[in-house]
Amino acid sequence: MLHKVSIAGMTMDPTSNTPIIILKSVEGNQAIPIWIGLLEATSIVSALKNIKFDRPMTHDLFKNFIQSLDMEVSKVEVCDLRDNTFFAKIYFTSQERSFNMDARPSDAIAIALRFHAPIYVDDKIIEKSQMIEADHEILNKSEEGKKWAEYLENLSPEDFGKYKI
Repeated sequence: MLHKVSIAGMTMDPTSNTPIIILKSVEGNQAIPIWIGLLEATSIVSALKNIKFDRPMTHDLFKNFIQSLDMEVSKVEVCDLRDNTFFAKIYFTSQERSFNMDARPSDAIAIALRFHAPIYVDDKIIEKSQMIEADHEILNKSEEGKKWAEYLENLSPEDFGKYKI
């Protein structure tokens, strides 16, 4: 079953300095963090904030190309999680045909935002991501490490929306 999601927020992983996008189910309280690249994060934020550049960014160029073929993006689906890597599909439609393409979730989300297309997450992704979150070990046993672990465990999905990139 697919769950429609929205972007609840973005934050930075303090350990790796990698952007994290938080997807939250529209109905329910499931949240899925996905680590993404800095360029993709910039593209997503620019679409969310409706920032226009003098020259098209890669995702804007792709949108222009798809529209020149009289096609639209009907939806994006985060469809699998294997070996801690998320997979997505972009669904394209035109009057003549429909098809989908494999994509990184960050690229799929950046494109979905430009087409105002809905974003969905498969049930199995929610289940797998919850198993990953539940299966962790505190590596830093010092007092400071324990404080960080407690802080991170008490974060809610709403906390991620507070931080800006």
